[in-house]
Amino acid sequence: MVIMTSEECHYSTFKFAAFLGFGEENVYSLKTNEVGQINPEQLEQSILDVLKEGSIPLMVVATLGTTVRGAFDPVHEISIICKKHKVWLHVDAAWGGGLLFSQKHRSKLNGIEAANSIVINPHKLLAVPQQCSMLLVTDPDLLHRCHSRGAEYLFQKDKYYDSSYDVGDRYLQCGRKCDVFKFWLMWKAKGSSGFANHIDTLMDTAEYFEKQIISRPEFMLVSTRQYVNVCFWFLPRYLRGKSNISDYHSQLQKVAPQIKAVMVKHGAVMLNYQPLKTLPNFFRFVSQNSALTRQDVDFILDHIAEIGDSLFR
Repeated sequence: MVIMTSEECHYSTFKFAAFLGFGEENVYSLKTNEVGQINPEQLEQSILDVLKEGSIPLMVVATLGTTVRGAFDPVHEISIICKKHKVWLHVDAAWGGGLLFSQKHRSKLNGIEAANSIVINPHKLLAVPQQCSMLLVTDPDLLHRCHSRGAEYLFQKDKYYDSSYDVGDRYLQCGRKCDVFKFWLMWKAKGSSGFANHIDTLMDTAEYFEKQIISRPEFMLVSTRQYVNVCFWFLPRYLRGKSNISDYHSQLQKVAPQIKAVMVKHGAVMLNYQPLKTLPNFFRFVSQNSALTRQDVDFILDHIAEIGDSLFR
């Protein structure tokens, strides 16, 4: 049984394929385009190849908001292919699913309604206290059929109240905290409009950050922004405009880790970096904090530039 997903998917897809016994070698990575999205034509060819080799294409995992680049897979096109070949479509919207609250940006989730299952983590974009995760499935009895053991000391069928309230028999765990309660409280306090304002502010901040990267010669975008993720390089003076030199990538690979080391010791900014596919180390700006201002963005970029200029003369 084969699971197909983006080569830029969250690592948990491989982790739980191993945990469930499918094996990591049966997770097929689909190459992504220049902005990090699955190519639907390649997906369909991969399904045909899996069938040809005598294996079963069990599930496609599409991502709405990849961890590094914030890419949104074309879920509508993917769902048509999955339906055609009778393959389960799971949508990992852990990062991007919160956009549902924004009238301005929710179109990025178009096609999500065709999924068989969806994961959304309100503790990410919506900044609900960790941990708060949702698994949504179209079949209302599916989780019970999969996980129920009907332990008589807990789930008696002759209780004086409606036994459908005993949701514990639907999950892998029995005793656990009620994740959704803190999300419900925040929703009651802020309202849907509060969440929408929060999201729109984050997106506006990311747009400003991206424009600053483009306008400053010491920085360069990795790829066009799709979400609140802004991926960029700091370019030392000796690398600016010299991408054709033979050791350009190896030189650029060393830049972000050295700047990050100084930033951590300084304590003013925490910003992640990573390589991706053949791309050398780059910084990734992501914010859940809608109180972040344009002045804060300017400070972050000025701080990186100051450190970079002092390190790489």
